[in-house]
Amino acid sequence: MHLLTNNARTFRHRAAARAEEFGRLADGQSPQALFITCSDSRVIPSLITGARPGELFELRTAGGIIPEHDPLRHSSEAATVEYAVEVLGVTDIVVCGHSHCGAVGAMARREDLSAVPAVRGWLESASPPPLFTDPSAPADPAVAEAVQHHVVRQLRRLRDYPCVVRRAAEERLRLHGWYYEIDTGSVLVRRPHDDAFLPL
Repeated sequence: MHLLTNNARTFRHRAAARAEEFGRLADGQSPQALFITCSDSRVIPSLITGARPGELFELRTAGGIIPEHDPLRHSSEAATVEYAVEVLGVTDIVVCGHSHCGAVGAMARREDLSAVPAVRGWLESASPPPLFTDPSAPADPAVAEAVQHHVVRQLRRLRDYPCVVRRAAEERLRLHGWYYEIDTGSVLVRRPHDDAFLPL
């Protein structure tokens, strides 16, 4: 924590060297995309995409889960999607899963999460859990297949949000599924016509 605190304390000096850029940010934001991903500390959207401040609107949740659309239950996640689409007018939404995901791995392996009931409840909201295509195959520590299925499921959920449906129908919004490999830095993108994740 000491290093983080020292960096925060001195950040204004680094920001001063970019005074014009940071000054513009004070006037508002107009991000290009909503980037939805896991809370995992190893996944850094701006590092992966090269985005500068103000270019990405981020939504991070445990496991990168998007709740099902429910007009009677307002959630932080739904509010973030709605704000990005309706107020900020983002033209793209990226759902980015990642290798070695603890949340998806726990769901796929059906681990006992009784010691963390809030985590268990949240992950159960993503049901049905992602499955490995071949349960008899050796366990994949990267849980790649399960994560990719999970990304597709979250994209389907997004397509039930009225604001997403409307903007997509107007061809003013595009949805993308990504898979990020932590150990290599590679990014794969979902190609619906190929029914596969292929290099970006």
